[in-house]
Amino acid sequence: MSKRTLVTSALPYANGPIHLGHLAGAYLPADLYVRYKRLTDEDVIHICGSDEHGVPITIAAEKKGVSPQDIVDTFHEQNKQIFEDFGIDFDYYGRTSSSTHHKTSQEFFTKLYEDGVFVQKTEEQLYDPEAEMFLPDRYVRGTCPNCGYEDAYGDQCESCGTSLSPTELIDPKSAITGDTPETKKTTHWYLPLGDFQERLEKWLDTRENWKPNVAGQVKSWLNDGLKDRAVTRDLTWGVPVPLDDAEGKVLYVWFDAPIGYISATKEWAEQQEDPERWKTYWQDEDTDLIHFIGKDNIVFHCIMFPATLMAHGDYVLPKNVPANEFLNLEGKKLSTSRGWAVWLDEYLEDFEPDLLRYVLGTILPETKDSDFSWEYFQNKVNSELADVLGNFVYRTTSFTENYFDGTVPELTNPTDKDRETLAQITAQKEKISTAYEEFKLREAISETMNLARIGNKYFTEMEPWQTRKDDRETCGNTLHVCLQITAALSILFDPILPNKMAELRDELNIADKPDWGEVSDSILDSGSSINKGAILFEKIEDEVVEEQLQKLRDRANEQTEEPDHEPIKENMQFEDFMKMDLRAGKIVSASHIENANKLLKLEVDLGFEQRTIVSGISNDFDPEKVVGQNVCVVANLAPKKLMGIESNGMILMAEEEDGALKFVETDAKPGSPIT
Repeated sequence: MSKRTLVTSALPYANGPIHLGHLAGAYLPADLYVRYKRLTDEDVIHICGSDEHGVPITIAAEKKGVSPQDIVDTFHEQNKQIFEDFGIDFDYYGRTSSSTHHKTSQEFFTKLYEDGVFVQKTEEQLYDPEAEMFLPDRYVRGTCPNCGYEDAYGDQCESCGTSLSPTELIDPKSAITGDTPETKKTTHWYLPLGDFQERLEKWLDTRENWKPNVAGQVKSWLNDGLKDRAVTRDLTWGVPVPLDDAEGKVLYVWFDAPIGYISATKEWAEQQEDPERWKTYWQDEDTDLIHFIGKDNIVFHCIMFPATLMAHGDYVLPKNVPANEFLNLEGKKLSTSRGWAVWLDEYLEDFEPDLLRYVLGTILPETKDSDFSWEYFQNKVNSELADVLGNFVYRTTSFTENYFDGTVPELTNPTDKDRETLAQITAQKEKISTAYEEFKLREAISETMNLARIGNKYFTEMEPWQTRKDDRETCGNTLHVCLQITAALSILFDPILPNKMAELRDELNIADKPDWGEVSDSILDSGSSINKGAILFEKIEDEVVEEQLQKLRDRANEQTEEPDHEPIKENMQFEDFMKMDLRAGKIVSASHIENANKLLKLEVDLGFEQRTIVSGISNDFDPEKVVGQNVCVVANLAPKKLMGIESNGMILMAEEEDGALKFVETDAKPGSPIT
């Protein structure tokens, strides 16, 4: 076991408020893990902060007509506060616009530059003459060359997940003016990732217990061969490149943002009045470095940042990167632009943070996308927090208050059942500990609630309401066992329900600072006093859920940032349309493609032949449910290899306002021309 653990959460962009998806991706999982580690008395710190550079910041500033600094100042403070309100207990929450971060990032660049690591290239990049600027990747949108999605960004296709460069897009358009950009020469510095591929592969081979979704995505990148990656770009907002001939250029945000973990740790050490202490966590091999992120950051934290650290040479490399997949909302993709999101500040207007910490923790998208619904929220609060945990605690404490004067009864002549039930405290503690250590946080939460279920079942079977009348010793033993379970739960549930468990420990007169090591079958001394508290969890009524759903629907309906329908594209000539050969088809088989999150391999019957078509619809459809589906196919699209599979055609799909995909169907016989 290492001497210390450094946990980081992905730096959120300071261009908007924090919503449910953010919390489920990188912040609640990290907080659960860190709180557990702290209870074990391990040396652990949790570092995060605002990512205040990059195109999303400048886009947000342009929309509001303010400076980028105004944007980041506003959202840095707002987001920092909302994390605190939700109990996300960072040891330090920094920001990448700080002088410490600028200095640290520039020192990194200079070290690699002087060591001859970078490759300098003069290349043609997209330029908007009307805006008089080179276009960063997110300022360019066009058709994905891999899957044909017509609204791909210049850095990544959101449909098939392929990493792109702006010049690879088909029919690119400037997001600033809407014009077709021209190409113009510019000089930049690149990190030659290919030079680090062998070292990265050897290092990754030493990593243990990585999630399959993380390992799979990394393996896919390595199999394709790593390419040079620019570390600078043409922008005025960001960390200036520290070279005399680099005016108007800043460090690429992918390069400087992860260094923000280091600069924030430096600022934390200053705050601790021990300025050199940051080195203990970043440069001592006895440190376990853990990155909590969303799946869209896997490549940056498993390949690019480790390569940067390797190139520098003085830093520890990540032990694990437990990345989460995405969270959907009410069966649809989260979309802030469409108003389909639950913002945390709004949630706190109606509910306590612990409720969402628990419910969201039970559906964390650990290995695949998951879905949050208000009905599920209600069911979990009512059936588990209220009916299981809250009911058990209230029955135990109120019974003790009413029939044993609020003191812990002596355990006298316990039965096998009493001893076996007490033994479950240690057994569950071991299961919970193992789950936390393996980053199986949903399992940790489930096993913690299972101890409450064990206590509830035991209480009911022992019938203390009967034994209090004719067998006081048995009744006292029952309450002794249940009180010990209650005390154990007040510690074991602390990472998940920190506010409620602090209340419970007050009722039990347990010391303020809980300790995982003290969890046993004898936390409470016989004869010690307890206080019957209020009911821990109130049930949520149906009308409350309906109010939340209506709020979500109203906001989505009122959202005006995007048009209700995609605008009609530029006119085309009839002759161009006639070049397309559209045919009726039927899907005869479908399967997932290894390491491809959004792609399905389809076998489509066209009547005269059967075609293999790769389609980016995996997030919307299960393979077994699309077999037999009637479809329209672009039959004369040039073949293209996707994830090593040759795709011969394209399935026509319609995209609804919420982003959901629907098949364009026809009842015509397979092979029939569609005219």
